[in-house]
Amino acid sequence: MAVRRIGAGEPIVWIHGLGESSVSFEPVLELLPSYEHTLVDLPGYGRSAHGEPQGLEACADHLAAWLRECPPATLVGHSMGGVLAVMLAERGVAKRIVDVDGNLTRGDCTFSAQANAYSEADFVAYGLAEMRARVYERGVTEHALRTYYAALCFASPRTFHKQATELVALSSTNTMTARFAAVKVPSLFIAGVPNGICEASKIELERHRARWIGIEPAGHWVYLDQRATFAGTIEHFVESRGSRGLSGLSG
Repeated sequence: MAVRRIGAGEPIVWIHGLGESSVSFEPVLELLPSYEHTLVDLPGYGRSAHGEPQGLEACADHLAAWLRECPPATLVGHSMGGVLAVMLAERGVAKRIVDVDGNLTRGDCTFSAQANAYSEADFVAYGLAEMRARVYERGVTEHALRTYYAALCFASPRTFHKQATELVALSSTNTMTARFAAVKVPSLFIAGVPNGICEASKIELERHRARWIGIEPAGHWVYLDQRATFAGTIEHFVESRGSRGLSGLSG
């Protein structure tokens, strides 16, 4: 697992999503200069080595073992990284967590659902290449997908497929919202509105009385779509020590 550190101050650990790399977070870090940012490339992605694919639980165990050797930190996880942040809070290695548009219900599965439609062999042979081509085309008009395309060029297809399949299965259980709401550390869910998590997931957040905020207009990569608002939300959450100061929607 490749790890980079930028800056000094209160520690924040950034955990990227499926197929992504830590590079995608860099544009927002300049708006948060008062913190030590730790950027990880999960095994199989970005600067990290490929190897035997890890499932989500194994990946969470890997991260937890590493975090136990680090100062207590706020964990900010995007998409699959949000799912991992919940798992890490359950393992007792998070000071507080921010789940950024993480998978809650089946409707949140986009690229993971596309990968899940292939067998592992077909995804390795040509599926990931087909996905990259589609992402490249959409990147002409969707800026966030440009860095995602670059990240997909470095992603392990076997790791991507394994974790995508598990994300779809886990999201289909409709248990992630309850797990997020039940963590024992301060937590915040940030959703991109209107093009982030699906409506069913928003209903689940309300039903479980989870602490969440929507940033709009934004999509799945809310931290790229609305950098200033996102950075301000993170800073407020960290500096308030996770107190109940945020709720509802924010523009």
